[in-house]
Amino acid sequence: MIIAVSNRYPDLQDPVIATQCLADCTQSLAEFTLPSGELSIVFVDDSAISSIHHQFMKDSSPTDVITFKATPEMDSAGEIIVSVDHARARAKDLNLPFARELALYLAHGWLHLAGFDDHNDEDRKKMRSAEKTILDALDQLPQFPDFQIVKK
Repeated sequence: MIIAVSNRYPDLQDPVIATQCLADCTQSLAEFTLPSGELSIVFVDDSAISSIHHQFMKDSSPTDVITFKATPEMDSAGEIIVSVDHARARAKDLNLPFARELALYLAHGWLHLAGFDDHNDEDRKKMRSAEKTILDALDQLPQFPDFQIVKK
């Protein structure tokens, strides 16, 4: 699988290695494989994700992650758009590491592309369990290269 990472968040230190590591780890878990093709991952701010949210879902509120399903005829595994602002704020509110929150959003987007949903309680439980499985697998890696914020 080809991963195309676009970092449109100036304070996010180059996220390519951490993103690739997360993708490799998640793809190795058989129940979470994606269709073949290029996977696009974009890191944005709340303003950008609000605009996308409004354009495609008619909701102008910022959100954590938006996914667009695969388009096999275009050799696409799908697209995951993540709000770094949302991850930063939520991590601070929950007193959690920023890198962990951002990894959770990527895992969540990945799971949507792998066929998971979270529109009802039963599906939400399955999604949360799958997210935990992915994050636990990341914890087992000898050294996961964390996502980091730096002021430029």
